[in-house]
Amino acid sequence: MIEGPVPPYRQIANAIREQITSGVIPPGRRIPSLVELEATYGVARDTLRKAVQVLKDEALVETVSGMRIYVLQRDGE
Repeated sequence: MIEGPVPPYRQIANAIREQITSGVIPPGRRIPSLVELEATYGVARDTLRKAVQVLKDEALVETVSGMRIYVLQRDGE
């Protein structure tokens, strides 16, 4: 469950960002789908879309084929 002063979409973006930067989800891999994230975090899909948009804006992920979201290769890798 998501709680606290930080908006839920930011908390989720932070959690996924940590998985990406720590290598849990390496470049080229797909992050969990919105359905999987919905089950994990118990939030609305609109909240998840906002979280993914934050990661897209940071150039950490890209959407491929409409629904799949992949981690981008980072500089120096």
